[in-house]
Amino acid sequence: MKLTKTRVDGLPIPAAGQAFHWGWEDVPNGFGIRVTASGARSYILQKRINGKTKRITLGAHGDITCDQAKIKAAEELLLLDKGTTSIEEKKRVKTHSVTLREVAEKYFTKKRKDGKQLKERTKQDVARHLKTSFADWQNSPIVDITRSLVTKRFNELSARSPAQANQAMRVLSGLINFANAAYREDDDDAPRLFSSNPVETLKDQQIWNENKSRDEYVPLDQVGAVWNLLQTLRTNALLPQSVDLVIFLMLTGCRLNEAAKLTWDQVNLDAGTWHLPDPKNRKPISFPITSTLRALLDARPRVDGNPFVFTSRDGKGGISRPSAILDKISTLVGKRITNHDLRRTYIAIGLKNKIEKWKIELLTHHVSKGDVTLAHYIDTSDLTYLSGEAEQIAAWIVEQGKIASGANVVQLREVKA
Repeated sequence: MKLTKTRVDGLPIPAAGQAFHWGWEDVPNGFGIRVTASGARSYILQKRINGKTKRITLGAHGDITCDQAKIKAAEELLLLDKGTTSIEEKKRVKTHSVTLREVAEKYFTKKRKDGKQLKERTKQDVARHLKTSFADWQNSPIVDITRSLVTKRFNELSARSPAQANQAMRVLSGLINFANAAYREDDDDAPRLFSSNPVETLKDQQIWNENKSRDEYVPLDQVGAVWNLLQTLRTNALLPQSVDLVIFLMLTGCRLNEAAKLTWDQVNLDAGTWHLPDPKNRKPISFPITSTLRALLDARPRVDGNPFVFTSRDGKGGISRPSAILDKISTLVGKRITNHDLRRTYIAIGLKNKIEKWKIELLTHHVSKGDVTLAHYIDTSDLTYLSGEAEQIAAWIVEQGKIASGANVVQLREVKA
């Protein structure tokens, strides 16, 4: 029976659901008409591909003619033979046009496995490499990134900074893995954007830069001189905010971003604690405030409308990096000292004072992975029971200042607000 408009109009309407009509003489196999209980009629094409039935709606009767539906059916059959459909092909074109920047923006909205948002530091690292390491790639389709391009860019970045080149490629690899999972249109059978991650070529070629971990710290015989330098710098009206931040790092061994983002609601002078609600390992923790640290915090001015303990010079935000102070310390000790070197200095001082390593690791919030004792049998959320050890380290630092100056007392000098 030949398909005509009259015949389609005359198809019976089912009492409920939908009915399919097949077997027209002049159309491709699998071509049919779907009629619903509401009287709607649509042209469809159905074919079994790799054991799965694919049914495609070609268009509503009336919106397209019988002849137009036949032409569309023939076109769809060609695509089905290639394992796709016109709808899937449109999705593929759209997905393959997504840019590296768009992937990053979508990545920023994702949640971790624990249900929490990505850390701001993670977002900042991704955004930074997008604007620097991959500035000329960010507005191009991510699928254009090839193994050869990755190798070339890695070598270019490595010439400037091997460590940053490694980090940039880890960021890129993470974005590609995320894109592979996120842009499959909720269809597990849809092809991935990449059959393999192009960054894997660095491993295949064995050209990742060797990670040379720094083990630098302030020489213990110069800790007193550094302490006295910081007390002197506190009298400089242009520098006290940054100086106090560095002193805080020296007295606590914490990470720079933890101290720089510390807000007054995280400090409880009455209880003698300062708190990190969302640290690196996502487990809230409270630390003891030593007498020397209390003196520092007591002297810190509170700025209306600014929640940070260590405020920027204009009082509108926080301090990002106390580079000028670290440069002065570096000049004093004769080698480059970073904020993380102060963290290692704290650890070295603790060991010098014969404090058990696990206690130092807790005070610096550095619990080793796989340490069952620390993870399950010791309180790792409230460290006030380590106030004695924290006090011991702070007292040793102050004592070194006395020795270095030849005086009896070297205290925190008062800073005028």
